[in-house]
Amino acid sequence: MTHSAKKLSLPQLLLCGAAIVTISIGIRHGFGLWLQPITQSQGWSRETFAFAMALQNLVWGFTGIFAGMVADRFGAFRVIAVGAVLYALGLGGMAQANTPLLLSLSAGVLIGVAQAGTTYAIIYGVLGRNVAASKRSWAMGVAAAAGSFGQFLMVPTEGFLISSLGWQEALVILAIASLMMIPLAWGLREPGFSGGSLFQREQTIFQALREAFHYPSFQLLMAGYFVCGFQVVFIGVHMPSYLRDHGLSPQVASYSLALIGLFNVFGTYATGALGQKIQKKNILAFIYLARSTAISAFLIAPLSPLSVYVFSGFMGLLWLSTVPPTNAIVAEIFGVAHLSMLSGFVFFSHQIGSFLGVWLGGYLYDHTGSYNVVWYIAIVLGVFAALVNLPVKESAIIRRTVAQGA
Repeated sequence: MTHSAKKLSLPQLLLCGAAIVTISIGIRHGFGLWLQPITQSQGWSRETFAFAMALQNLVWGFTGIFAGMVADRFGAFRVIAVGAVLYALGLGGMAQANTPLLLSLSAGVLIGVAQAGTTYAIIYGVLGRNVAASKRSWAMGVAAAAGSFGQFLMVPTEGFLISSLGWQEALVILAIASLMMIPLAWGLREPGFSGGSLFQREQTIFQALREAFHYPSFQLLMAGYFVCGFQVVFIGVHMPSYLRDHGLSPQVASYSLALIGLFNVFGTYATGALGQKIQKKNILAFIYLARSTAISAFLIAPLSPLSVYVFSGFMGLLWLSTVPPTNAIVAEIFGVAHLSMLSGFVFFSHQIGSFLGVWLGGYLYDHTGSYNVVWYIAIVLGVFAALVNLPVKESAIIRRTVAQGA
């Protein structure tokens, strides 16, 4: 697999890619702040909002597969530009949604497709094609850290916009801001894609998929990533309401999500850098086990603003820290020709977990009046994910090639 096109410079890649992830991930991490304003204004149950968010994650994961295929074939610029437009339309539609169906179509479907074209799988495909393997895990850690900084920056901003302007006006402002991703995507235009794929491929799409899905380590990575999605999206969407149910102010919820974003800047960067030095599967196993430990301690300790902030800081170190090592392992095993697509499939597993985590949170709350059962499920799944990552083989897969005659 060779290509002769000039690669993008590393500073340009990191600046544009990180800024796009900052906007896209930063906006979506604040959606939990809209749960109570929207449901109270419209007279809906929490399950209604939770279902729209769950649908968003499922659509994001499913369409991410195809967004990755297009990006691998034609480059990331077009995919990101279309995603930015859909993001703006989805946020605007979410502001005007007056029925559960419209909320699901705007916040669920449109924003889900938008996120598929503006987040990690697409950005990591560009990084994988343009960054040497010796720096790839580190570069992915920088991009993931940008998403975390976006959470730290955007969540308090979104909370301020809601409190000062109202939840509908806040969504309109975010819709306008999301269009900034289009000029940033221009900096990720890869010259070799002007006439088609940058790579002369050893495999077709179907051969790459068959190889990946028959490889045990790929299956184990998908299983672990499922748990990641379940845990982080449940916490991200339902944590603000959980805290308010226990008498804590909305500001505590905003600060807790912001702290998660702040500390995850360090966590994701650290795992990306450590992935160049130690086995990435061991990093993943530690992260999942540490999450279960943190959740257990949070539930046992008396709930207070201090305990919330300590939990948020610790969880922040582990929040998106799974992203760089997981994607770096995929690149290391299978190469980078189909990286966006394969990362999309792994992420789809993540989003199935996200769907279940956010939807079960709303469903079980409405039927039991408590989030406790979902917290317990998150703890058990964390232990499971730690165990399934240990057998993963990180070395490049050995392919049999048939020599072609003259």
